[in-house]
Amino acid sequence: MRMTVADVMTAKVVTVTATTPFKEIAEALISGGISAVPVTDDHDRVLGMVSEADLLRKEEFREQYYREGYRPPLRARLRHPKGRHKAGGDTAAELMTSPAVTVAAGASAVEAARLMDVHDVKRLAVVDHDGRLAGIVSRRDLVKLFLRADDDIAAEVRDDVLDRTLWVETGGVRVEVHQGVVTLSGWMERRTEAAIAVRMTRRVNGVVDVVDKLTWKSDDSRWEAR
Repeated sequence: MRMTVADVMTAKVVTVTATTPFKEIAEALISGGISAVPVTDDHDRVLGMVSEADLLRKEEFREQYYREGYRPPLRARLRHPKGRHKAGGDTAAELMTSPAVTVAAGASAVEAARLMDVHDVKRLAVVDHDGRLAGIVSRRDLVKLFLRADDDIAAEVRDDVLDRTLWVETGGVRVEVHQGVVTLSGWMERRTEAAIAVRMTRRVNGVVDVVDKLTWKSDDSRWEAR
């Protein structure tokens, strides 16, 4: 089963507007037990994201420290070149990171994980087909996929991957799952079919790794390469 962002996201989202003041944003983060809030317009479209890190710029670049001769560590200044500007912000519009990195509700969980990796963010604003906020998906939400029970993973590999998708003889294949690691053993008719079975098994939600112990009766890979 292809798990989408809509399946794992948090739909009830705390939001702020562009004019929301610093203190109210901090209160929203603390009372909601969250680390960031989307900034939305009157039509629920996402303008940006304000995180705890954005608020902490006020401490990191506090003006009184500069007057005392203090400068934040070089690595902090290099890592956050816009930090000084954000330190002077008093509203969400001035504090937010914009544009926000968004993902469609119908996108796969894998796509969401790749977006987080590419943009080095911990969460994504989830939007519907009109670009309106539908939820938030975090790294923690995606990690939960790997908590799936071994028996459920094994059942999906057998029923969906081997029996319904491949359309080839898979009666000789054995599936074992331990701690999310799937071991495929036994035999298939062709080498290319065995490779496809392994690739598709890797895409099953909750699979940590696949150990390929499959053998085949016919090595057709050399014909595929031509």
